[in-house]
Amino acid sequence: MAAIINQTIPEFSTQAYVNGEFKTITSDDVKGSWAIFMFYPHDFTFVCPTELEDMAAHYEELKGLGVEVYAVSTDTHFVHKAWHDASPAIGKVQYPMLGDGTGKITRGFNVMIEEDNAALRGTFLVDPDGVIKVAEIHDLGIGRSAKDMVRKVKAAQYVRDNDGEVCPAAWEAGQETLKPSLDLVGKI
Repeated sequence: MAAIINQTIPEFSTQAYVNGEFKTITSDDVKGSWAIFMFYPHDFTFVCPTELEDMAAHYEELKGLGVEVYAVSTDTHFVHKAWHDASPAIGKVQYPMLGDGTGKITRGFNVMIEEDNAALRGTFLVDPDGVIKVAEIHDLGIGRSAKDMVRKVKAAQYVRDNDGEVCPAAWEAGQETLKPSLDLVGKI
């Protein structure tokens, strides 16, 4: 798998289901603000609704941080609507659910399982320039934590806004950061 960190997101234009409507979403729409792309294998499955519901529970906080969330699977926007209407967990989702029936977006983020025409559980944090800053890929049986993604968003935003500083492991907003320098070498 090729490294995707600090790469620009692929160009795309697709249909999404969002807040009771179908809407065209493009890669150009993503640029200008922070974004999370949350890939999952298929609608009407088992781990997926728990993850999308977990992200929905953190959506207001993410919006407050200037982040839009995009759920993506290789199902169509029509299937997303049917799932939204049928599942109590997915009924809580207010962020865009992108249809990727051709797999172009999924391949562009390098998370396509070709033999299954499905996505791995890939989560990507994209900065306002459209550059990928966090990439996390899970096996299909391992669910993700939206709470930890919120922490990573805050760390990425802090690093972007504070040139020369970095966030140590498990950093939470308000905690001390590091300023890499020759004087710091060997003292951690």
